[in-house]
Amino acid sequence: MLNAVHLYMRYIEISVRGQMQYRASFVMLSIGHLLATGVEFVAILVLFARFDNLQGWTLHEVAFLYGMLNIAFSIADAAARGFDLFGNMVKSGDFDRLLTRPRSTALQLAGQELTLRRVGRFAQGFAVMIWASVAMDVSWSATDVVLLMMAVAGGVCMFMGLVVVQATLAFWTTETLEIMNTVTYGGVETTQYPIAIYRPWFQKLFTFGVPLACVSYFPAIAIIGKPDPLGSPLWFQYAAPLIGVAFFMATLRLWRFGERHYLSTGS
Repeated sequence: MLNAVHLYMRYIEISVRGQMQYRASFVMLSIGHLLATGVEFVAILVLFARFDNLQGWTLHEVAFLYGMLNIAFSIADAAARGFDLFGNMVKSGDFDRLLTRPRSTALQLAGQELTLRRVGRFAQGFAVMIWASVAMDVSWSATDVVLLMMAVAGGVCMFMGLVVVQATLAFWTTETLEIMNTVTYGGVETTQYPIAIYRPWFQKLFTFGVPLACVSYFPAIAIIGKPDPLGSPLWFQYAAPLIGVAFFMATLRLWRFGERHYLSTGS
């Protein structure tokens, strides 16, 4: 296990050093990514400029949820680039090369690239979350800080798990990107808002089907101290981020199942 972690860190070191060879390009891409993703939050500001609240939710409460979710998504989006491009590897036959190495294919794919320009979305989400917490005068306790870290970690696992599912589908069909984008990017857009504002069937979908609410909505309301309109108990709000970790572990098992049924390209 420690050896695998060491190898992964070496992969990341090589990726970072390669990208930092062109520092001006990195800075411009990061700023561009920050501005492009910042438009999403502008849409929230416009919404609350028209309406004072959203079914009892204030701008700062939604902003806190938005910031926390985007921090997790930016990290996952940066770390899962290898899985994101896996469909092309299957079509070209490059995945066969990974199979000849005495290392986990999941580890090799995870270490292919750490996309540094995603720091733009991370910075934007972090700034919005801090601004919202200051505006709400959130009294950060040690428990709240731990819960925030757990929520971000659970969110990273959740989003990486979705990308692993996308990659696994490529063992049977290589055109899976747009299908899964409706869940990943669509899920981000959906859960940037409190899950309580949606219809009951939609709430259940993003709580039990694709449990994005478990790594965003439930821990967020525990941190800001807002009573849950859905009636979830406090212990569940604190435990919910672990569902993201469990989801990721389940997707790795799915990955191994797909890998065992891989028959190469035949070329």
